[in-house]
Amino acid sequence: MNRVHIKTYGCQMNERDSEAVAAMLRSRGYRIVNSEDDCDILLLNTCSVRDAAEQKAIGKAGFVAHRKKKDPDFVLGILGCMAQNRGASLLDQLPDVDLIVGTQKFHQVPDYLDNLRAARDAGLPIGETIVDIAEEAGSQNTIKDHLAPEAGALGTDGELLAPQVNAFVSIQQGCNMDCAFCIVPKTRGDERSRPMDDIVAECRSLAARGVKEVTLLGQIVTSYGRRDYTHTDGISPFVQLLERVNAIDGIERIRFTSPHPRGFKDDLVQAYGRLEKLCEYVHLPMQSGSDRILKAMNRPYSRERYREIVESLRAVRPDMYFSTDIIVGFPGETDEEFEQTRELFEACNYDMAYIFKYSIRSGTPAADMGDQIPDSVKEHRNAVLLDILKKNSERRNAALLGTIEEVLVEGPDKTGQRFTGRTRGNRVCIFDAQARLIGQRVPLKIERSSVSTLYGELQLAGV
Repeated sequence: MNRVHIKTYGCQMNERDSEAVAAMLRSRGYRIVNSEDDCDILLLNTCSVRDAAEQKAIGKAGFVAHRKKKDPDFVLGILGCMAQNRGASLLDQLPDVDLIVGTQKFHQVPDYLDNLRAARDAGLPIGETIVDIAEEAGSQNTIKDHLAPEAGALGTDGELLAPQVNAFVSIQQGCNMDCAFCIVPKTRGDERSRPMDDIVAECRSLAARGVKEVTLLGQIVTSYGRRDYTHTDGISPFVQLLERVNAIDGIERIRFTSPHPRGFKDDLVQAYGRLEKLCEYVHLPMQSGSDRILKAMNRPYSRERYREIVESLRAVRPDMYFSTDIIVGFPGETDEEFEQTRELFEACNYDMAYIFKYSIRSGTPAADMGDQIPDSVKEHRNAVLLDILKKNSERRNAALLGTIEEVLVEGPDKTGQRFTGRTRGNRVCIFDAQARLIGQRVPLKIERSSVSTLYGELQLAGV
């Protein structure tokens, strides 16, 4: 009973948490398998940002629980944000779950599975479901293990493993912002930052394994270290960290997510002009273009301030790519206020956006607000912004036709017939190449585009 499959729902933080759990399990002798059909242990790492995300995970857990009737030794665990949010109450719907582990206890998963295996190996009943959603001091420092192979590592078939090209690095967890619509402070806890030296050491280790691009992760990543480090000559702790990662040999690209607009002071804006490895791509959540709605959301900036940030970043990097988060149908949002959002959304000319129809999350201030918006209105507003986004993306991609873009080769595409990589602006590219180019930055002439993907030909002799 040692084959584990981890299915991840939600954001990049969840992906990183799953990777860390997988690495810890592998070090204990567990096998990480790619298919849930081949596993003895299925772990669902869940999301609670929207009710639909929780219902999807609950539906999945209910569907796979029937395996216990055929295989009593099968283990089903629920990890992450939904586990933290619902805790033992999940057992009302899912009585066959063996393990419920919250967001500050991922590092305990190997021990809990060892205990379950030991009981079953001894022929003993498992007993009550293990539920652990307690807070734990220092838990932000446990998400540090990676599955990236060591340089020169061989696979089970004796072949040289391709290096992992990019990696997520968790630098901060939790959130103190208390946005009215958001359940993250409940599921992730208060802000907690990792020591800067530990993060830098992790990035150096990744570089030694062949990783070329790192994405620094946090719930409010730009708040990194604000209680633990001092500003130096006007430079925030987060920008100090960017400077140190930028100086690491072997790391060639740096990204980060998810920031907050209030973190974009002049030091961070100017960093895009002086740190050559910091990619010209920004995820800048707007949420709404209405000052009244922003205030109701407890978002501490105005539409004017948001526009100033966008313009200041484009002044430093005219070729900057932007993505954002938008919520339509927040309680009380009028047609006029949505029009303000539409105007600002169009003016910012986003390349990518995550547009959400407001979803009631119990336990948040917005859940108790009056004047909830009908679903039909949310659908219409969502469609309006998606249409603008589609046109923006098509226009931006069409402007790249005939140009040569630097692409970091990540590996085979989903078909296995061609290769994929991304531009510095985070555009996905598909092209013909050879495996020896994985991990290399190459020039790609853009010949064709779709809404979300660029297609081109490498400009290398002999390729």
